Amino acid sequence: QVQLVESGGGLVQAGGSLRLSCAASGNIFSINLMGWYRQAPGKQRELVASITNSGDTNYADSVKGRFTISRDNAKNTIYLQMNSLKSEDTAVYYCRYIAYVHSVHYWGQGTQVTVSS
Repeated sequence: QVQLVESGGGLVQAGGSLRLSCAASGNIFSINLMGWYRQAPGKQRELVASITNSGDTNYADSVKGRFTISRDNAKNTIYLQMNSLKSEDTAVYYCRYIAYVHSVHYWGQGTQVTVSS
């Protein structure tokens, strides 16, 4: 089992910044992929950004140049620095942990990000 605890969500004005954190604990496999997804009301959950244990990153086109994902492997924690926030970034943001070799994945409980225009 892996537990994911997210923090850092909140209310911010358009153009502002927020930093999300996701700390993983439990049976962590060293080779893994972690990422941030988001789900806005009435929409499907979508990938925002992901990062492998070796630091390879992937971003949704809508956040490229504004969001930066990073990780601290020693702390089993990933971060999402969100700059130049827009109202369309409003959503519940979920952390995900995937260990493909072991066919396991886990979701965090989600953290609300609200951007006011």
